[in-house]
Amino acid sequence: MAEIEIKTAPADFRFPTTNQTRHCFTRYIEYHKCLNAKGEDSGDCDKFAKYYRSLCPGEWVEKWNEQRENGNFPGPL
Repeated sequence: MAEIEIKTAPADFRFPTTNQTRHCFTRYIEYHKCLNAKGEDSGDCDKFAKYYRSLCPGEWVEKWNEQRENGNFPGPL
């Protein structure tokens, strides 16, 4: 049986506290900025996707995706 390796986003000096809310939001924004800059087919953005998916609750991501689709997302993309 193959071993499963579980990873999360690496430590980021910008977010030194245990509350990772801002870290989650920032990684989500970094991922979408990367997609906008490099295109959907670029694999360069995959690391950002892994980071925000490991940090952010699914409900938040669903809400943010809906907001982006509706054009009322509160962050800079």
